[in-house]
Amino acid sequence: MDADALIHPEIAHAGTLPAWAYREPWFGRLRDTAFRAAWQFVGDDREVRIPGAIWPVTLLPDFLDEPIVFTRDMNDELRALSNVCTHRAMLVAESPGNARFLRCRYHGRRYGLNGEFQHMPEFEGVAGFPRPCDHLAPVPFGQWGPWLFAAIQPEVTFAETFAPMIDRLAWLPVREFVPDLAGVREYTVRAHWALYVENYLEGFHIPFVHSGLNEVIAYDSYETETFASGSLQIAETNDPGVAFDIPPGAPDAGRSIAAYYYWFFPNLMFNFYPWGLSVNVVRPIAPNLTKVTFLPYVWRADRRDHGAGSALDRVEREDEVIVEAVQRGLQSAFYPGGRFSVRREANVHDLHRRLAAWIARSSE
Repeated sequence: MDADALIHPEIAHAGTLPAWAYREPWFGRLRDTAFRAAWQFVGDDREVRIPGAIWPVTLLPDFLDEPIVFTRDMNDELRALSNVCTHRAMLVAESPGNARFLRCRYHGRRYGLNGEFQHMPEFEGVAGFPRPCDHLAPVPFGQWGPWLFAAIQPEVTFAETFAPMIDRLAWLPVREFVPDLAGVREYTVRAHWALYVENYLEGFHIPFVHSGLNEVIAYDSYETETFASGSLQIAETNDPGVAFDIPPGAPDAGRSIAAYYYWFFPNLMFNFYPWGLSVNVVRPIAPNLTKVTFLPYVWRADRRDHGAGSALDRVEREDEVIVEAVQRGLQSAFYPGGRFSVRREANVHDLHRRLAAWIARSSE
């Protein structure tokens, strides 16, 4: 399959993805290819603050379902490891805690906090044991400020992936961002995950769908750009009272920016507002079902109820109605695919190009 034939490289000549791309077998194939290669947001390092800390997590539950565990060893080194015992595949760490080693409670196999095999009862006489694969496999991980990320088989380094965001927003004191556990929200969207992402990637629909948000941002100045690992949307505002206080010398100094919307292929969104950050994790469940989690981190609580980031729940519900209707529309026998607005849908075209490339690879 030719990716360029599926989605033309030039947006003015390109058509959108055909409806079949949102169905099986591509849903499962993209899970096993594109998502396994992607960096996923895990949480923050407050969970593994001291030596001996153990923090088990699952990458994209009900989709990737990859069990990993973060540890901080007695030398104060942070690690990410496979959380699957190399004996019979039992989970090694089942809950957060603090210990000097990891022990599987199924048959007692023990590992150091660095993942190295230490001891196994009743294994006398086993030839060629232990092997290198009897250690817990290291998992690629990265960190920005307090935030931790992990990947199964990344094709691009963490630094290369997130540099466009980290470098541009280096002036933000991200270590001062505090998780708001009471503000965490999970939404169920009865639509394909890519439809949800498409909707996120363009401000074209804002005047038609989000009347409240449209009053806050300056739509005519809405700006989009793409980079190797994702894309950025910048919403400016005519009200400096709801804009970032960007210091002199920063890349966007002098601009009245209400929000930075970063997306990293395929399913991570980082929405920076003057009050802080909402990390949105898009979790595919089925070709017509998606879970989306909003994880807020507050920097300036006094600005929480003002500007582009003040009514996130309302905006989300408005988006869900649209995306779910598009999901129904994709089932139509009369929809052959659409075209892109050159001015307003460059980021959606970019997403479709990325998906076309992975579909082509998955069909080889």
